[in-house]
Amino acid sequence: MTPLQQQLFALADPGYKAFHVKLIPNIPSERIIGIRTPALRKFAKSFAKTPQAQEFLIQLPHRYYEENNLHAFVVETIRDFDTALMEANRFLPYIDNWATCDMFSPKVFLRHPDEFYEQIRQWLESDHPYTIRYGVVQLMRLLEGHFLPEMPELLCQIYSEEYYVNMAIAWYFATALAKQYDAALPYLLEHRLTPWVHNKAIQKAIESRRMTPDQKSFLRGQKVK
Repeated sequence: MTPLQQQLFALADPGYKAFHVKLIPNIPSERIIGIRTPALRKFAKSFAKTPQAQEFLIQLPHRYYEENNLHAFVVETIRDFDTALMEANRFLPYIDNWATCDMFSPKVFLRHPDEFYEQIRQWLESDHPYTIRYGVVQLMRLLEGHFLPEMPELLCQIYSEEYYVNMAIAWYFATALAKQYDAALPYLLEHRLTPWVHNKAIQKAIESRRMTPDQKSFLRGQKVK
């Protein structure tokens, strides 16, 4: 066990591990230490300032789930857009679960929305399911302030049998219905999504507190068999 791994195990919460293992069933339990996210983020903030952090970023792949999350959090501390993007692209092929994928969100990306959007388009064309999911989740960040009507169209061109890719697309459209209702609705009315994604998007939108009762009532009538 490396010195870093020893530090991570010192942060472990056995009860939390038992709970978290159920949330990411594709990761073997022996690869999960069981560290609560706030504790790991706090550790990452200090660790990122050490010389060891740069060495850690090139030591891929990591063994433990929390090492991957630590990697993500360290990249989030990078303030230079090009450097953060380079590190993200180096790391993405090693992401192997939805949780690491979804919590990895460098703030610096939004300071360069045009370049960020172009990179998202490339992620969406990946063969790696979690890179695609990452692109979908990051596209959600552009729904407010940087939205373009063409963006939802990109997701209609993705045909995947991967559950976590399709769930992310449904999540995107549910969020888009809450934030860009007029732009997102036609994709459902015109049945541009696969039936499963279509219905899941409606389900998640109806569960949202951001939708009005009238919108929810209308959407219930748009489900497909």
